[in-house]
Amino acid sequence: MTVITDTMPHLESAALGVWVKSGSRSETATQHGISHLLEHMAFKGTTTRSAREIAETIESVGGDLNAATSIEHTGYFARILKNDVTLAADILADILQNSIFDERELAREQHVICQEIGASHDNPDDYVFDLFQEAAFPDQPIGRTILGTEDSVRSFDTDAVRAYMSDHYVGDSMVVSAAGNVDHDQLVDLANDRFHTLRVSGAPTPEKARYIGGEHRMASSHEQAHIVLGLEGRAYNSDGFYAAQILSSILGGGMSSRLFQEVREKRGLCYSVYSFHWAFADSGVFGVAAATGENDVAELLPVILEELHRASKDITEEEVSRVRAQIRAGLLMSLESPSSRAGQLARQQILWGRPIPLQETVDRINRIDAARVRHVAGQILEAARPAVAGIGPVQNMLDYSAIENTFR
Repeated sequence: MTVITDTMPHLESAALGVWVKSGSRSETATQHGISHLLEHMAFKGTTTRSAREIAETIESVGGDLNAATSIEHTGYFARILKNDVTLAADILADILQNSIFDERELAREQHVICQEIGASHDNPDDYVFDLFQEAAFPDQPIGRTILGTEDSVRSFDTDAVRAYMSDHYVGDSMVVSAAGNVDHDQLVDLANDRFHTLRVSGAPTPEKARYIGGEHRMASSHEQAHIVLGLEGRAYNSDGFYAAQILSSILGGGMSSRLFQEVREKRGLCYSVYSFHWAFADSGVFGVAAATGENDVAELLPVILEELHRASKDITEEEVSRVRAQIRAGLLMSLESPSSRAGQLARQQILWGRPIPLQETVDRINRIDAARVRHVAGQILEAARPAVAGIGPVQNMLDYSAIENTFR
């Protein structure tokens, strides 16, 4: 187990967490949704604390506990005052090693997650991204939803949850990360003492991602059409990662971005439009999301496609310079938040095998010029089939073959 700290002695608080290199893409087809279910169940009682005692123990010192499951990792974290780091470490170690997975608690939490699944389906601006991910990576773990389905979630028993935790929550797949008023040597001692029962290694290797592309179109009675269009992006360790991040910001990263100015400000086609670049360990997706009324659906995608193709030809040094400044500012601002910094360090360790010094990241970004961004834009636009998802009044949305032909 790796222990990473960023000491901020001027603070009175600390953020402490345990991140596991296990998320929804670590699941087999019969395990769909079990990572997220396990994250919920970890707080439902251990051999020494009930679910209520876990909550009361941390809240009695003014702290809070939380957790999150993503495609590639799961994090469990606490925010506490500096004198309560030992308490937080003790609770995190307890829930990650001694959870009892009571059958009654499991049944209740399965019902809660089914409610969460239902709520996500009622929220088209979220659900459309599930459809988009499935279109990009069909029939593989990385393309399945994090929440699972109602049937898959209800299929798990306590033995299945316990076995999944035993297989994936092993020492070399876990990172203890803390930032704020913390002492590194103290945290190392705590990790040695509290996590000594973990198996050292042996977690299964996730299935390699295979970007394919395709379409999911779901007509519904929603007033707005929610649309996501994307292509294969770049992995974290790829040569084009930072250029793709800059490209995304230029296209749709804020009010000064090309998409916002052209689609919203100039043409008034929608209220919300933005681009994104999600990088994974071995692939990525680069996309644009927008929502518009039924009368503007037909016009929206052609404008977005035009802006995408234009990006490979005329991105300027001025635009790249502006985005570099935005990224640098974001990095520096994130250093001021212990929670952000702890999560950042953990993710860097999981993805790159080491914390990345700020100056190294800044130097990499500063080496990206407009020619490099245009080149990576051209590679993204030429290399793969698009992935498209739409929910709402999408009957007049540009058909998939027409979209696909623009990339040939």
